[in-house]
Order: sequence, then structure tokens, then C-alpha cells
Amino acid sequence: MGDRHGLPLASLLTGANRHDSVVFDAVLDAISPIRTPAGRRRKRPAKLHADKAYDMPHCRQALRRRHIRCRIARTGIDSSERLGCHRWVIERTLPWLNRYRRLTVRDERQADLHQAFLTLGRAFICFHALENRFRKALIIS
Repeated sequence: MGDRHGLPLASLLTGANRHDSVVFDAVLDAISPIRTPAGRRRKRPAKLHADKAYDMPHCRQALRRRHIRCRIARTGIDSSERLGCHRWVIERTLPWLNRYRRLTVRDERQADLHQAFLTLGRAFICFHALENRFRKALIIS
């Protein structure tokens, strides 16, 4: 799961033969609290965009319980083209993670080691985003 800029917010490691919607609740709970400039900290994002694979009642109920607006494309009703403007941002994050060879092909037999490398890869992506934002701020100033 990532934010609107493609920065990874949370990730879980599951088996390859397991559907992503099975761990949908766990990924939502893995998001750390969001800091706001003033007032209380938000615990959850305001809305979530997802493709048709998540068009299941339990995914929609999980979002409703957490007071997150649901932007899931409905199977047979909504066109997947409208979701494309939001989806490419997350699809771009996967090649960012694939820059790190150990995440491209899983060589680790232990799940905790692979999860550690995944967390490290996410941290590198966030670091590079902060570095680029800081560099742009220096050029503008």
C-alpha cells in the first residue's frame, strides 16, 4: 500500500498463491499514524483507491469500519480506465523496489529476512524521495 506519490506506506509478506484481499485488513492496520500540522493525528488515510480485484464485500466493510472513503472499481460497472490515473502511481513503486536485486527474485528462505529487506527497500525509496524534495527546495531558494 502506498500514498498518492508512490511512497510505500505498508507491506506484508504472504504466499504467492494467496489473494491480496485476504490480508486487506492487516495491511490497513499496518499503516502508521499520519502526522498533521495541527490538531489530532490521523490514524488512517482519507480515501483508498483500488482495482477490481478488491471489489469484495469484506474489503468495503473494512474500509467502512475505519471511516475511509472507498474508491474501489466495481466489477462489471466501472471502467478500469478511470482508475488508471491513480493506479500507475502504485505500479511505478514496484519497479522502484525491483531496483534492489534481493527483492526481485526471492532468495531468502526465511520470511523475516525477506521482510527485513523489503522494509529496507521501502526506507531507501522514502529516503530518495526526501532527498529529491530537499534538493528541489535548495534550487528554488
